[in-house]
Amino acid sequence: MGFRDESRQFAGKAHLFGISADDVESHQGFRDKFSLNFPLLADVGHKICDAYGVWGTTKWGEGIFRTTFVIGADGKIQKVFQKVKPEGHAKEVLAAL
Repeated sequence: MGFRDESRQFAGKAHLFGISADDVESHQGFRDKFSLNFPLLADVGHKICDAYGVWGTTKWGEGIFRTTFVIGADGKIQKVFQKVKPEGHAKEVLAAL
């Protein structure tokens, strides 16, 4: 798990969190299974995903387009990574900070 393993590198540079439309209970199980050390946010009605334009039809049906946003201290989006593949992505984000 890239972000879990690289979390120390983000200290002082960025706050990490994940978000999906799954409920809190499933997030807790996922967090525990993979020993995640950052929060997972539940967007059950996918309102946040809709607002960021990352909810739609995927090859598996309705869901989230795997995307990473870097949001500055001013609240503005600084960088968007689309069609994210987990392997090596944490290092890619670190390089962009």
